[in-house]
Amino acid sequence: MTRTYIIFILILTVSGMLYGQANANNPGFISLYQSDEDPDYDDIPIETDWEGYISEAYSRGDQVFIISLGVIFPTVFINDGKIIDHHFNPPVGGTGSLAYSYFFGSHFYFGGEIGVKFNYTLGQNTVFIIPIGLRAGMQFVHRRFEFPLNLAIGVAPQRYLNLGYAGLFVKGGAAAFFRFNPDWSFGLNFDWSWYPQWPQEGGKPVPAKNVDGNIVGLTLSARYHF
Repeated sequence: MTRTYIIFILILTVSGMLYGQANANNPGFISLYQSDEDPDYDDIPIETDWEGYISEAYSRGDQVFIISLGVIFPTVFINDGKIIDHHFNPPVGGTGSLAYSYFFGSHFYFGGEIGVKFNYTLGQNTVFIIPIGLRAGMQFVHRRFEFPLNLAIGVAPQRYLNLGYAGLFVKGGAAAFFRFNPDWSFGLNFDWSWYPQWPQEGGKPVPAKNVDGNIVGLTLSARYHF
């Protein structure tokens, strides 16, 4: 019986030694991820494909507020079908505007705008135009570059000395913007505006006194996205 106990103890001892050697050669799943030979995963910087990424598509409810400042160039003025001298000197004026756009989808938007244009005349006086209107357009996006096209229509009160006139205006424009971050984009606008003056005398049109003014605008803009 004593010999049987001794043999049994020897078998347990040898089995334990073999098991320990096997574990030394195979650290197992847990020890594999905690091995001193493997890198410390807490120290590895995490990189993401979303870093600096901006979605190309707008969605319904996105809104944009635009601030613009720049110059205007009076171009073609027509009186009763004939091109006339517009008498602006210098032939460059200033402009500024505020606009708002609401997106109905990834491309189309609708909103409004108000601005002011001024130009000096040969007599060193100033002509003021204040266009107020509704605007609609569509926008194309390529990575961080955005290209809106818009059309605006509304009323434009005009003032020169003690003379005043309020008439229609129509403006079409195109722009290119760079999306600096999710909140702001900056760009350049080009637009062409039509300001007709169709006065009446005694409630009747006087075609001989009609003047159609065309003005080109070039502005720098900042857009706030929310």
